[in-house]
Amino acid sequence: MTSTIDYLQAFLKQEQTAGILLMAAAAIALVTANTPLVTLYGIFLETPVAVQVGALVIHKPLLLWINDGLMAIFFLLIGLELKREFIEGDLSDRRTLMLPALGALGGMLAPAAIYALLNAGDPVALHGWAIPAATDIAFALGILALLGNRVPIALTVFLTSLAIFDDLGAILIIAIFYSGHISPLALAVAIAMTAILWLLNRLGVMKRSLYFAAGIVMWISLLKSGVHATLAGVVLALFIPIANPDNPYQSPLKDLEEDLHAMVAFVILPVFAFMNAGVPLTGLGLDAFMHPVPLGIAAGLFIGKPIGILLFCWLGIRFKVAELPAGASWGAFFGVSVLAGVGFTMSLFIGALAFESVLLTKEFDERIGILVGSIASGLLGYTILHWSLPRHPVHGG
Repeated sequence: MTSTIDYLQAFLKQEQTAGILLMAAAAIALVTANTPLVTLYGIFLETPVAVQVGALVIHKPLLLWINDGLMAIFFLLIGLELKREFIEGDLSDRRTLMLPALGALGGMLAPAAIYALLNAGDPVALHGWAIPAATDIAFALGILALLGNRVPIALTVFLTSLAIFDDLGAILIIAIFYSGHISPLALAVAIAMTAILWLLNRLGVMKRSLYFAAGIVMWISLLKSGVHATLAGVVLALFIPIANPDNPYQSPLKDLEEDLHAMVAFVILPVFAFMNAGVPLTGLGLDAFMHPVPLGIAAGLFIGKPIGILLFCWLGIRFKVAELPAGASWGAFFGVSVLAGVGFTMSLFIGALAFESVLLTKEFDERIGILVGSIASGLLGYTILHWSLPRHPVHGG
């Protein structure tokens, strides 16, 4: 058990650093957007970048290259984690799986309901219903790691699993609700690439370069198809082999996951945060915070998340289909539920998709609600956990 604890502590230490880096990137973006540097910031975001190979042309501003391109690597990592967890990780055990699955379901439905209630009657605003449904794994675990080994391992596993289910829910939401007009030809190419990936997996091919080649073609085809291109990362991950029959000590999936984790945590997510968190705050009045869109997002994250998680988990425990994490009190469980309201990265990503078509005409900034709701959830969640967790370590190492 010691090795498991050591591994978990090392992971949390990395997540803590990643969370701090994310906060720093967001803070720099906010400062840049509220100083004379804002002009340069805007030019930087809108810098046109084009790639052309024959008749194939991809021409986008730098911001969308980050959101559609680099974030595909982030989704690849999420897909790898999902596959590993469901095959041999904590989510392969039904007893461990049920509580975070119920919590994630409640933690998506309740924030979406609160947002929809506050924005009823406005079809444009309602398009952002999924923004408060996400949990930022790096931020949430980073804050949890600040409490050190006072946190029971089972509670950390619950939060991690909850965030993974949240990511799965976000992937499905993006695929179903935030795709554009479909191009049949481009979609057919993406389906063909999926078939090639399946064939590579069935043939036991271990060379990652062949999977990447098919994945890149899939990304381009999805980009042109109207289905969001980042989903190519998830599809690619599903076909990366988890075991090598010729070498039981080597796993293509785990090796790739390990290779990507530092790049995603320390480069891709901070870059994404810098590019998307630059909210102009100068001259903002109370009306900017009280607009139904940012208010609905903040209320969904800060109020809806813990209510939904606690309600659905309590029902699961009440009807004996799940158990409270070992060593955790209801107070600590409440604190983790509040902490799940830190939605930063995925909320920003869904917000950019939800209001992309009305970017120039909208009378609100959804990022205000994301920042307010995430910061409030992080502060309150940490405070509750600080007072409800035991003063002494609950495990060694």
